[in-house]
Amino acid sequence: MTDGPDNPTPAPGASPGQPAPRPVADAGAERRASRLRVGEALLEQGIITRDQLERALAEQRGSSRMLGEMLVEQGVITSTVMVRALAKCLGVRGCQLRHGLIDPALLKLVGEEEADRLRVIPMFKVRGVLTVAMAEPQSLPTIDRLKQITGCRIRPVLALEPNIREFIKKYAGGEVDVDEFLAGLSESDVEVVERESVDDGPSTDLDRMVAGSPIVNLVNVAFLTAVRDKASDIHIEPSPRGTRVRYRVDGVLRDLMKPPPGMHAAIVSRVKVIGKMDIAEKRLPQEGRVRIVAEGREIDMRVSSMPTLLGEKIVVRILDKANLKVRMEDLGMRPEALMTFQRVLKQPHGLVLVTGPTGSGKTTTLYSGLELLRSPEVNIVTVEDPVEYQLDLINQIQVQESIGMTFARALRSILRQDPDIIMVGEIRDEATARVGVQAALTGHLVLATLHTNDAPGTVARLADMGIESYLMSSALNGIVAQRLARTICPSCQAKYYPTEAVLHDAGLDQHAGRSFHKGAGCRQCHDSGFQGRIGVYEMMEITPELRRMIHQGAPTHALRDRHRQGGGLTLREEGVLLALEGRTSLEEALRVTHNEDEPAAADQWKPTDAGRPAREAA
Repeated sequence: MTDGPDNPTPAPGASPGQPAPRPVADAGAERRASRLRVGEALLEQGIITRDQLERALAEQRGSSRMLGEMLVEQGVITSTVMVRALAKCLGVRGCQLRHGLIDPALLKLVGEEEADRLRVIPMFKVRGVLTVAMAEPQSLPTIDRLKQITGCRIRPVLALEPNIREFIKKYAGGEVDVDEFLAGLSESDVEVVERESVDDGPSTDLDRMVAGSPIVNLVNVAFLTAVRDKASDIHIEPSPRGTRVRYRVDGVLRDLMKPPPGMHAAIVSRVKVIGKMDIAEKRLPQEGRVRIVAEGREIDMRVSSMPTLLGEKIVVRILDKANLKVRMEDLGMRPEALMTFQRVLKQPHGLVLVTGPTGSGKTTTLYSGLELLRSPEVNIVTVEDPVEYQLDLINQIQVQESIGMTFARALRSILRQDPDIIMVGEIRDEATARVGVQAALTGHLVLATLHTNDAPGTVARLADMGIESYLMSSALNGIVAQRLARTICPSCQAKYYPTEAVLHDAGLDQHAGRSFHKGAGCRQCHDSGFQGRIGVYEMMEITPELRRMIHQGAPTHALRDRHRQGGGLTLREEGVLLALEGRTSLEEALRVTHNEDEPAAADQWKPTDAGRPAREAA
């Protein structure tokens, strides 16, 4: 595998995979220049440092080894990162080969010996276009030879030579027996608690497929892998070519596996059986629940099915207590925000709202509040949909709308249970909001979640639900808006310099030339540069002045301005402070937050004005 384009680069207007040739005066010089371009690309992207590049170039002098191979062998970068950098230099697509991306039967079109000689492997074929992984995707002679052998149009993509040879060897013996491959996986690693058999009835081919160990093992391996990688959800989706299984890690979906065509119905049926759902009903959405034992601990899973055009889609929510951080100090709040939150929670009565989009950690924040407040002296009752984690000393109620057990009805009943503290999983409608506000006004501390963009916008959302401003001003104690930002992987943390545009968006024009931190990508973080997540919190305590403005019906922008004048920070500013502390990258902080008033953030706010990190102050 070369680390630069030994072949001509595409001329303007050339079609993909067929670059126009240009004369190369000095092949050796071209090769050295291309290597340098790869190194400079890695440096520019913040993947390696200048010292690492200079050391690698010094070791390379006098040897025939490729720069990229040396960097991978030294552990400076991973092969996946190398592929991305090379692909960017060459202007082609790149990929890391793995099972599911390659149709093993297509290797016969080229033959093992020819594939090994050309350093290529066919991946898949669509409408006469054959996608081929190549060590040199811009080699016109190789592309012409592949056209001649296969009779197809060739779409080249870049892959590393060792990766190509690995899969040629794996698939050279013929087609992979998927059943044999899956049967070799251990079923004992995952155990379903309280298994239930399928209802008695005539046996069908589908029943026998589901009962077969390959399907059982495939589902179990998907569950086990997701648990080990600390995923929050598993998506099992139908596609025109079979099934696609993805899982969400740190808020981002990743491919997990691609089972062969013909297995989707069996996989869906297996998940629905262990989720105690109706496998015969394929036209309506369903919900189920399964408890498994994996990694030596019990894990709850929520299963949801949805009929789509190509078949049923399954989403499994993983509720692993090992990933639950209920200690308030573990949430990632900065000290100033943590003190404000604790002060708001210790009020004897009133309404505390946690806002943000789905999956932003609102329920976890409420649980941390309950962890602080729970004791044998107080009666805490929650109403949730669903109850995600069971907590000691807390009475938890699950909403069941199918039988009329709604949030509002549960809240009315809770008020007759002599509660001290009430937690509402989500305020969805006026009835729930009104009962919650009334409870806060009658001597109870009420904690609840709501869907809004930021803390000041919560007042307008409640007004839209029909709650009067005089009730809001009396009931509200504090509002927390939050997002989740990915934290930098400690194994591959490196310094980099953001662009001027990024610094401007962050309101850090005065920090030009300052280094920040990001992850270069490694095996531990799946080459993402991130591992784990941290909360970004906008804390708005309802001060007497804000209470007066809410009572008078002040607009959202006026509340926001007043909040900032009192020393409060917006979500964007809180995220930037986390980046300044080196806990996340600046781009990630900007990605997960929004800026309601960019000019104010850019012109008025300075990190040294409020909440400056101790590292900078020192």
